[in-house]
Amino acid sequence: MNRNREQWSSKWGFVLASAGSAIGIGAIWKLPYIASNAGGGAFFLLFTALTFLVVLPILIGEFIVGRSSQSDAIHSYKVLAPGTYWSWLGKMGVFGSILVLAFYAVVGGWILGYIVKAISGSVSHGNQAQLALQFDLVTANTAIAIAGTGIFLLLNVLVVTQGIRAGIERVSKIILPALFILFIILIIRSLTLPNALAGLHYFLSPDFSKIDSKTIIVILGQAFFSLSVGISLMVTYGSYLNRKTSIPGSSAVVAILSVIISLFVCLAIFPAVFSFGVVPNMGPGILFVILPSIFNQLPFGTFFFIVFLILFFFAALSSSFSLLETATAPFMKRLGGRKLGTWIMGGIIFLLTIPAALSFGIWSHVTIFGLTIFAASDYLASNIILPLGALFTAIFVGFRLPRQLLWDEFTASSRFGKKLFFVWLLLLKYVAPLAIILVFLYATGIIPS
Repeated sequence: MNRNREQWSSKWGFVLASAGSAIGIGAIWKLPYIASNAGGGAFFLLFTALTFLVVLPILIGEFIVGRSSQSDAIHSYKVLAPGTYWSWLGKMGVFGSILVLAFYAVVGGWILGYIVKAISGSVSHGNQAQLALQFDLVTANTAIAIAGTGIFLLLNVLVVTQGIRAGIERVSKIILPALFILFIILIIRSLTLPNALAGLHYFLSPDFSKIDSKTIIVILGQAFFSLSVGISLMVTYGSYLNRKTSIPGSSAVVAILSVIISLFVCLAIFPAVFSFGVVPNMGPGILFVILPSIFNQLPFGTFFFIVFLILFFFAALSSSFSLLETATAPFMKRLGGRKLGTWIMGGIIFLLTIPAALSFGIWSHVTIFGLTIFAASDYLASNIILPLGALFTAIFVGFRLPRQLLWDEFTASSRFGKKLFFVWLLLLKYVAPLAIILVFLYATGIIPS
């Protein structure tokens, strides 16, 4: 046990920070158009089932790895499995964290640009075609792309340099409650719009005909993305956790909050877009084209759109804190401590993020397997590294760690008994790995759809 390691100040500080890591762009930006293309309610049912049966058991496992080792993403595996090659799993997690942070930073930069535009009034008029053109111009603008990405990463650095309690935890305690309040307001407003029930019906009526092997891997990737599992974020956060906090109880709360926010997103967006005769299947433009056009038609719409953008920006920040912390923690001692190490790593990540930031402008012609650098980074992280990382985490925790260690960590300060422990272990060792493997076999065509 590393007694000098910083710790969360309370259980709820840890839960809110972990939920903040889970609730961000993955839940708000990607979810509506994924749900729209995956059968609406059918998507949400599968998403919820996969979250609790596949992803939650692995989330618990990652917290156990972090708390029992009291070390960062890479050294946790060296502590728990010395003399083996398991540390590569942590290294893959750090690499995945950098990829996802690149994705977050670029979108965060767009949000910053749109906050400025909304305040200036330049998105408070115009039809969807004009707003779509404006979105293309913003994302293709080199200065906006690089400046926005840089500012987003700078804010991350400023928070993470303050440490776990004074930085990440303190900000998360403000952001998460604010997000819930805003979404409740938006849901109420959305459900009172004309024809809002059509959107609600679309979301609540599952269309399983749209579910195939390809959509299942996307849904599973979204579940991993939404709970930040598979790239050692929760190993890192778990390493700052004391033994007075129940890991299974806290993990369940994080999963429930993630699913609730995902439900809130759908309830806020689907009725609104259907009220104005739009199907939310146009990808990232839903936040930067469809929503502005809807807010423009509502009383005080510009104000609410600005508030939505600001809180969406904060949600992106709360998620990215864990990404920067995971990427930096293994190298802090080598780079001169938390503050200097975070500044150095932040600068390195900024340089690595520039190609993704320029993927919609001067580097739009640069492709990897037919995808832009931005899209390739997102696909590699969400649909390959996260599920693979989760698979090997399940194998490591379930088959490599001693049963007594798992029992001690699972039951510490917990009301969960022996039966639930064995249910969790069964899901972790067999159900979760099998689900991930089957999805990959279907996706690669080895098993026909």
